[in-house]
Amino acid sequence: MPRIACEGRSLELLPGETVLDALLGAGLSVPSSCRAGACQACLVQATRGTPPAAAQQGLKESLRMAGYFLSCQARPDADLEVSLEGARGLEVPARVAAVEPLASDVLRVKVQTLRPLAFKAGQYITLSRSDGLARAYSIASRPEDNQGELELHVRVLTGGRMSGWLAGSDALGAAVSVRGALGDCFYVPGNTEQPLTLIGTGTGLAPLWGVLQDALAHGHCGPIELWHGARAASGLYLRQELRALQERYPQLSYRPCVLEGSGQPGLEIGRLDALVLERVPSFAGRRVYLCGDPLLVQRLKRQVFLRGAALREIHADAFLGTA
Repeated sequence: MPRIACEGRSLELLPGETVLDALLGAGLSVPSSCRAGACQACLVQATRGTPPAAAQQGLKESLRMAGYFLSCQARPDADLEVSLEGARGLEVPARVAAVEPLASDVLRVKVQTLRPLAFKAGQYITLSRSDGLARAYSIASRPEDNQGELELHVRVLTGGRMSGWLAGSDALGAAVSVRGALGDCFYVPGNTEQPLTLIGTGTGLAPLWGVLQDALAHGHCGPIELWHGARAASGLYLRQELRALQERYPQLSYRPCVLEGSGQPGLEIGRLDALVLERVPSFAGRRVYLCGDPLLVQRLKRQVFLRGAALREIHADAFLGTA
């Protein structure tokens, strides 16, 4: 079986075991989150040997050339020497600057980076605590809004290690680190008259809020529809802010939807994807952003394509949330 050399240790991989499994099993601190190769939290660097091609999918060319790979996806068939320090060098030091509620189970978390981080509103970063716990979150703010400050929307999950910590008293002011930004879910300037359709559930609103703010700041004058779905009305947030924007910008149409409820003004009742497909018979010529529940995003991506949207005009970052 192949062996992994890391920080003076030599680890033999068991059948089917990933590099991440072996490193964690040996007690080494490696950030990880989705375990699906999407969030890129578990990035490490091969200093000797060739990492599996499957473990480098989705990485920037510069990272691949430098030997970086996703340890959660790596099942090598030959020995590797792995460095954790190289990946740590990609992290930007930061601190938790503010935490405030947006809904009963959603927080607005502001993270101040201590050196510049290049990002676009709607992309996502990996947020890591000092103990290595890491989670991926979308960026709801624009780089121009507050220099070096990232706005994240965090759903507080029962038993959630990161979200529970952020909701507690110890997080405010705490030192953290940020890696990224990643993803293709951001506004592309130009073609300001093109119709935009933004669809998301839960805290999938975070990247859509960022995309919307960026589109309006760039003078997008074409029709913009923002669909936000939740199980119940209590799961919707930023409703007042979105309605205020709708009044200010006539090209914006805000459509909140819930699965459960009845008779509330301004709310549509039903499954989000069914409501969208009922109201929008064709997506030809539209730019579409899909965020939130992975299964819903997958279904909608297929239907949106079948109804005329070009694949290059469908933006959906498939990363999985973790408690």
